[in-house]
Amino acid sequence: MKRLIPALLSSTFFLVNGTALAQSCPNRGQLDDLYCDADRDLVADTPLDKSKWKNPSTLIFTYTPLEDPAVYQKIFANFLDHLSQCTAKKVVYYQVQSNAAQIEAMRAGRLHIGGFSTGSTAFAVNLGGAVPFVVKGNATAPRAYHMSVIVKKDSPYLKLADLKGKKVAHVSPSSNSGNLAPRSLLPAEGLAPDKDYKVLYSGKHDQSILGVNSGDYDAATIADDVLERMSARGVVKAENFRTLYVSPPFVTSSFAYAHDLEPTLAAKIKSCFMAYKFTAEMTREFNGDDRFHAADFKRDWAVVRKVAEDTGTAYNRAGFDRENAAADAKKK
Repeated sequence: MKRLIPALLSSTFFLVNGTALAQSCPNRGQLDDLYCDADRDLVADTPLDKSKWKNPSTLIFTYTPLEDPAVYQKIFANFLDHLSQCTAKKVVYYQVQSNAAQIEAMRAGRLHIGGFSTGSTAFAVNLGGAVPFVVKGNATAPRAYHMSVIVKKDSPYLKLADLKGKKVAHVSPSSNSGNLAPRSLLPAEGLAPDKDYKVLYSGKHDQSILGVNSGDYDAATIADDVLERMSARGVVKAENFRTLYVSPPFVTSSFAYAHDLEPTLAAKIKSCFMAYKFTAEMTREFNGDDRFHAADFKRDWAVVRKVAEDTGTAYNRAGFDRENAAADAKKK
């Protein structure tokens, strides 16, 4: 069983006496002072104090705000019914409008299970006490995606170098494909964000795609599976875009539970996810995925952490505040 020192949870971030906590925790790694990682698997341990374990009558669930939250509330409706029956608890979908709000909700104890975007997963782990345990996939393998740089098909931009001096949409500071990956990978291709082009944060992948489609942005760095889903729903036409760059594959969004859930409840949630077979609507929406695959944060997010290291991104509170302040400044 995973273990942790007692965690303090609230509706806002609290300052904690790090010295006192350090004396109680043999290893913390990059985790916030609220958490401990005695077994060194890079995620927060379950509290040692059983009185800190949570076994709520209602489980709060949300999915990463990559696109319209209302769309995903509908798509996950059948799954939430399954989760409710499987756990014998009421399950409520909680709409969030930003990655930061989602992470803070789990840290504050208002969110028990969440689907986090690839880039936000490490922030959720280190700051929110999230424990990733599954990813989407099909019968062959877990889902992977690529960072793509897209432009309108009828634009004059035919290669990355053509984007120098142009307006390029990134998603948010913590987004892997929408910010960190292009900052790590594109300079080697001769195109450095902020140096060779102006970065404009759109807030979400779908807004980046729609912005390119409408001409608000000259280009955008996106997760290619988001464009596939939007095209399948008829929101945009994939053939109206040209792809100038495709990255190596990244693991897709994670599903994580709060570290302080009662262990038998956490184990039950895991088994409920693994037993679920996607509805036809979910399979269509998630590019053919029809099931959940077990995931390990230490192993499966290693390349994502490497991208963050390459870009000088620290998955801690200072990095979180700095990245979100930069996003706010870009919007002004």
